[in-house]
Amino acid sequence: MAPLEPWEKVLVDAEAFPQTVHGQIACTQCHGGQQNADKETAHTGVIARPSDDPKVCGMCHPQQAKQAPENLHFNQQGYWTVLTARGADANDPHMQEMFGNHCASCHTSCGDCHVSQPASVEGGFIEGHLFKKTPSMTRNCTACHGSRVGNEYLGKNEGVLADVHFRQARMKCTDCHNADAMHGMTAEGQPAPEHRYDGPQSPLCTDCHPQVGAQDDSNQMHTVHGDKLACQVCHSVSYSSCDGCHVAISEKTGKPFFATEGTYLSFAIGLNPRQDEYRPYEYVLLRHVPISPDSFSYYGDNLLPNFDASPTWVYATPHNIQRNTPQNESCEACHGHAELFLTEEKVAESELAANLAVIVQALPGQGGSGGGQGLAPALPANHAGTQYCVVCHIALSDPAYPASHTTYEDTLCTNCHAQPEP
Repeated sequence: MAPLEPWEKVLVDAEAFPQTVHGQIACTQCHGGQQNADKETAHTGVIARPSDDPKVCGMCHPQQAKQAPENLHFNQQGYWTVLTARGADANDPHMQEMFGNHCASCHTSCGDCHVSQPASVEGGFIEGHLFKKTPSMTRNCTACHGSRVGNEYLGKNEGVLADVHFRQARMKCTDCHNADAMHGMTAEGQPAPEHRYDGPQSPLCTDCHPQVGAQDDSNQMHTVHGDKLACQVCHSVSYSSCDGCHVAISEKTGKPFFATEGTYLSFAIGLNPRQDEYRPYEYVLLRHVPISPDSFSYYGDNLLPNFDASPTWVYATPHNIQRNTPQNESCEACHGHAELFLTEEKVAESELAANLAVIVQALPGQGGSGGGQGLAPALPANHAGTQYCVVCHIALSDPAYPASHTTYEDTLCTNCHAQPEP
């Protein structure tokens, strides 16, 4: 997004702001400084970003301020979680310098969502210092989350439609991501998250689509796949991946910068690297992240000594959901199609060790009981098509079906074929 003009960043709406609740509070209450007509005296001790200290907003919003230290937007713990997993030392001064120069700008305080644009896009008041209860989707949310989420959701990737929730209903980020999630409000008894995929999924697709997987669900695909597939596996399309990010300080400007080796659209179904009670799926979508063993070499040698401990193809939830996609047209549109899966030949040789846990070694079968164990026996040509696959697989997924009736030689055939005469 285009940066604001300097005057736009700081101009307070002197007519509208005093009429608001926040406008009734003295400037010095939040910003410090001194109430004085002399500019130099008035700005002595001024705090430009008061909400960087949760206690300031906590004077009126105690619950949100209490949660701030556990809020990933505020504490940036998610960054350190993935870095330390690769062996980074959070106490190493080289890593701390790198983090301060290149990661800390993504720190978000209350003001970055409710009164100003985020610091990562050079800040500036959204609307003359007026506080907005609901953040702007474009000037707050996608100002930070734009290169991936924003472009996917709004349909800015060439040849890829916008997310159906935006295209058909013009839904905003806050329609799914509520205030509790944004403020880091964890449920009673839940530990503070250390990564954005920690703990219960929020939001869940079934929060708005409760019929999916229910007993009366008319879509047999949901019944067959159950918790084996994340929703995005069937309902997402191409999304962004990046390679080889390196960070440094510009010799010309003295400012920090980063450069990647490439950004491209991809689609890769892989094994779930974060499988737990909240994300039980066997298969999920994976996105390549631009981390490299020497990403931080400008600041020191071997700052990621255990690089291969985490995959470079990571759990992804693309925001470009479509009801109908190429892979959900039929059973055969997905099963047996190697181009849809993260197979070994698609992974850089230098990253194979890091990605062994997510690479699909054997494709799910083309009808029958493949289930990740290779191709099932070939079916007669006239059995091709979704309507035939589900006849057997619905029965096989039914807990009431006898355990012994699980092969082609068993009584499943008699669902469609009369028992041959002796």
